[in-house]
Amino acid sequence: MSVLKGAAAAVFLFLATLAPASAATPEDTLLLDLATGTVTVELRPDLAPNHVARIKELVRKGFYDGTPFHRVIAGFMAQGGDPTGTGTGGSGTKLRAEFSGEPFVRGIVGMARSNSPDSADSQFFIMLGSSPSLDGRYTVVGTVLDGMDQVDRIKKGDSSDNGLVSKPDKLIRARILSDVKK
Repeated sequence: MSVLKGAAAAVFLFLATLAPASAATPEDTLLLDLATGTVTVELRPDLAPNHVARIKELVRKGFYDGTPFHRVIAGFMAQGGDPTGTGTGGSGTKLRAEFSGEPFVRGIVGMARSNSPDSADSQFFIMLGSSPSLDGRYTVVGTVLDGMDQVDRIKKGDSSDNGLVSKPDKLIRARILSDVKK
């Protein structure tokens, strides 16, 4: 009987090592308020410290509040963070690429950019599916912890027009959890 208990304990300890080491800290937790609910994102300064710092700076300035999800492609991604809603706007500060080995799978949050690897600014995208072609070519800044069902409800764009959305849904407000008053 004690051998079985010992084996069960060993299996439990092994499985515990497979779980994430810790949850995101309040300082590295991004809350995205959508019309349908809140999306909780764990920011990843371990992968992209400069991008994460810039996102937090913009969030704290209210930059993202009211910005549209201007490009949304079913099964691929939802892109926002452009105050003009055209796909060409941003904050005016370009960031050097911080590529990693993190795969672009459902729930990953990455930074949009032009052809230049060092052109990411304020635009971001949330993966609705997997896209290995992006791996190592775009900067990963976070992972959705909760609310992918809200992301799935974002209005999709016209597939014949590269996912551009007519009358797009908007990001109502972005906040850093450590700034939220209790």
